[in-house]
Amino acid sequence: MKIATAPENFVTGYKPDAIEWQHIVGSPRFDYPIDYWVAVLGVQPEIGQIDFLSRWEPNAYCHYHRHLGDVSLLVLEGEHHVVETTETETIHKIRKPGHFVRNAGGDLHMEYGGPEGAVVFFSCRAVEDGKLFDVLTNDGKVLVSATINDFLDGKLNG
Repeated sequence: MKIATAPENFVTGYKPDAIEWQHIVGSPRFDYPIDYWVAVLGVQPEIGQIDFLSRWEPNAYCHYHRHLGDVSLLVLEGEHHVVETTETETIHKIRKPGHFVRNAGGDLHMEYGGPEGAVVFFSCRAVEDGKLFDVLTNDGKVLVSATINDFLDGKLNG
């Protein structure tokens, strides 16, 4: 199979200004800069599926969290930084445009945009009661569980 790259003048249908974004910023209870945007693209509540875009401001984070169900993602723009934490190590990954990954839920991690920010497509599977991820304190305690309805109702600010 031969893989070709798109020509420089290749045009996609992705128009970030035509998408309805929710702006999410942190509160003083977090000691890292939280500044990102989320745009829900599609939801299938009957199977617990949600597809959305996340857009990070330069060098800004989303909340420290753990995805509860399966997640697939595709980096569209910028650098997507992921810092995974286990009991014995911390791994810092830098994902570039075109990087695709599919993960089972459960890992604790921070995500943030690189020096120019980042845009990432996510497809997430919820677990019971539509729960998608847990927002965590720095020591891993659950602050809140975010649900599909929280995405749809614009209740992601913290």
